[in-house]
Amino acid sequence: MGGAQRAAILLLTLGEQDAAEVLKHLNARDVQAVGSAMASLSNVSREQVEQVLDRLNDDMGHHTALGMGTEEYIRKILVNALGENKAGGLIDRILLGRTSKGLESLKWMESRAIAEMINQEHPQIIALVLAHLEPDQAAEVIGYLPPRTRSDAVMRIATLDGVQPHALNELDEIMERQFSGGTKKLKSASVGGLKAAADILNAMETSRETELMTSIRQHDAGLGGRIEELMFVFEDLAELDDRSMQTLLREVPTARLVTALKGAEPGVRERIFANMSKRAADMLRDDLEVSGPVRLSEVDSAQKEVLGIARKLADAGQINLSGTGDEMVS
Repeated sequence: MGGAQRAAILLLTLGEQDAAEVLKHLNARDVQAVGSAMASLSNVSREQVEQVLDRLNDDMGHHTALGMGTEEYIRKILVNALGENKAGGLIDRILLGRTSKGLESLKWMESRAIAEMINQEHPQIIALVLAHLEPDQAAEVIGYLPPRTRSDAVMRIATLDGVQPHALNELDEIMERQFSGGTKKLKSASVGGLKAAADILNAMETSRETELMTSIRQHDAGLGGRIEELMFVFEDLAELDDRSMQTLLREVPTARLVTALKGAEPGVRERIFANMSKRAADMLRDDLEVSGPVRLSEVDSAQKEVLGIARKLADAGQINLSGTGDEMVS
């Protein structure tokens, strides 16, 4: 079972009120994923429920209450340390994405609807909107934009740097034409950039990613090269250090790993086998042998899912994607 399926089973066992309280603390994309998983569940066995509860019990044993309510705590200590004026811009950068009701509302929209809403806007506004979305959502939105707009949008995202208040206010006004509610005064913020463009491309289907990178290189070979340097593809997993690989494998569902490895290079497979117990590696090899043909699109989807897990672990500081572990000094 994937994470969304496990979460769905857990919420269904909690009852309406407790499940609703849990959902309040999830972001929009996670609510959509868990909600879809809940809607598709049927004939859940007692064994599956017990597996989910056992996994939850294990996970809870490794966590503490640290980190709960940190946003308000961060605001208070920064204001006390730096004063209201100096702390304001720093708080906005740390808590980016929470300064505008209009922008936040995008995360609850379907990707097609966002594309339809921004399609006729200025290309720079389109880039700003996409830069504020999560990479996987931005990738979906780009897929619904006209072909001539896609590569231009990614290139503009890659070259975004500091965004001035008037630009963000213009962006927020576009959102407010679609949603009701008050706006807040927006300050300059750092959005977009090469890494943001690379993350969005990483989240796309391989065929579309290749198409856009080809177009970007044709328009600006230097920019295309800098974006490519920051992109992380499935074959790059072979460069992970042992500790990072083992951490990643603990988070990837076995069924998705099997599908992802159907189209993997031998080097990637061997690195993964080498970071598993002999018994687990033999079982994985057996699963690969007995599994039948798999559509290329399914393999691509599974590989993207594994890469998404890797990037989240890297963002949380749990693994290192650079290919080298921390150096030891005596």
